[in-house]
Amino acid sequence: MVNIAVMGYGTVGSGVVEVINTNGDIINQRAANEINVKYVLDLRDFPGDPIQEKIVHDVDVIINDPEIKIVVEVMGGVEPAYTFVKRCLEAGKSVVTSNKALVAKHGAELLSVARDRELNFLFEASVGGGIPIIRALNSSLTADKIEEITGILNGTTNYMLTKMFYEGADYAEVLKEAQDNGFAEADPTADVEGYDACRKIAILSSLISGQQVDFEDIYTEGISKITKEDMMYAKKMDMTIKLLASSKRHGDHLHAIVAPALLGKDHPLYNVNGVFNAVFVTGNMLGDAMFYGSGAGKLPTASAVVADVVDAAKHLHRNIMTMWKNEKLTLLPIEDTCKRFFVRLEGNAGERKAEIETAFGAAEFLNVDGLDKEFGVITDVMTEGECMKKVEKLSGVLHVIRLEE
Repeated sequence: MVNIAVMGYGTVGSGVVEVINTNGDIINQRAANEINVKYVLDLRDFPGDPIQEKIVHDVDVIINDPEIKIVVEVMGGVEPAYTFVKRCLEAGKSVVTSNKALVAKHGAELLSVARDRELNFLFEASVGGGIPIIRALNSSLTADKIEEITGILNGTTNYMLTKMFYEGADYAEVLKEAQDNGFAEADPTADVEGYDACRKIAILSSLISGQQVDFEDIYTEGISKITKEDMMYAKKMDMTIKLLASSKRHGDHLHAIVAPALLGKDHPLYNVNGVFNAVFVTGNMLGDAMFYGSGAGKLPTASAVVADVVDAAKHLHRNIMTMWKNEKLTLLPIEDTCKRFFVRLEGNAGERKAEIETAFGAAEFLNVDGLDKEFGVITDVMTEGECMKKVEKLSGVLHVIRLEE
């Protein structure tokens, strides 16, 4: 028997217990051992819930119990999760977490503590919910140099953009609908401003580069400025708009960004809609691959957590996780990256044609029925820095969106 403890009995924590109870036979078969939840740590009591007999309020009960071999951390946030997880590892217990904030900030250190003690610190559910992207990078794709990872890593924003695109709804409308349906928090800032996706791409960037990529260094732009007018232009161009989290190699450098992007119908992420997530990976030997599924939710996330528990149970005395160094990776500055841009401007395209061509050189002009007091421009390929300098000199700029090609 392998005894485990679950720290946090919220949405994911209760899901972990449910998955183990529901699929216990098959989980035990695959782990070649019986997985038993001995403790659940929470500040609250749960009278009437069978879990109450396992509830403890003091983390030391877990840390000081030699029977506990694996600890599941699903409390969220950096503290006290970091302190509890580090103490568990130092006490000789492997740790499984779904906590992206913890992994993004302290992943390198906690991986190192686990390796030194021949334990495991596993975090599949921290990036793609139920999508097994960490496991793929850690085992299936270890023969490849990963050239690019680009993903739709936040279900809330993808749900909202899908609604805006197909229904012509505006941002405030779809945000309220997402909140009413439980897809968005009362305070949606972490999702809609891209912070959630930023932490996830920081983790993936650290894995593929082998060095610490700080999420604070990643240029991050959310969807709160996307309008139904932007979507009208997207349709005119036979494109859609998605919030992408991307990490790409440029020679010896890595570039990472989170921002809305225009995608054509031939892009593999074009048809990823609703609350679903997907991760597109390019390896120098593999070529292209895509991982698609439920990126959040109680049971998909809990399923990924329990899969890590099974891995940890099968490797109780052998470290299996790819490391990345504490040494910080310097990212390629966003100003030096190249792409095409879509620029919306006030006024009449005919009247401003000479001005726009002086600024951008060759450019494609767009007009959309119903939007008579503005027009759009698609630029040639240029650096981000060049584009922003040109945009700053123009009057009446309504919005700038990058093209992903």
